[in-house]
Amino acid sequence: MPSSPRGSLLPTAVAVIDAALILLFAAIGRDTHQRGESVLGVLDTAWPFLAGAAAGWLIARAWRAPLRTWPAGVVIWISTVAGGMLLRLASGHTAAVAFIVVALVTLAVFLLGYRLLWALALRLRTSRRS
Repeated sequence: MPSSPRGSLLPTAVAVIDAALILLFAAIGRDTHQRGESVLGVLDTAWPFLAGAAAGWLIARAWRAPLRTWPAGVVIWISTVAGGMLLRLASGHTAAVAFIVVALVTLAVFLLGYRLLWALALRLRTSRRS
């Protein structure tokens, strides 16, 4: 873990961004299929994916380098989808193949996208200094 208070905020901030994007994924899905859903409905859809993401953070030890696409981002993404689908099934919900594909693609764009953009920004910044 980073030793400075400022450095310790980064993993927290990235975890909050991940959670917000997973909630956005759930909200978009709920809106697409069931208009007028409540916040509780979004949370009901999101909780398995949030739990999967938490497992991914632990597996990858993502707090060490939370913005790295590999391994942190990829492990979090796969854990979010796999864990989310398994927990959905265990709790009596469905996990149709089309939903799995949509979740894989959407959560890849969400959870890997901003990490890839961060890496690109760092590369551009480094190359400008050279």
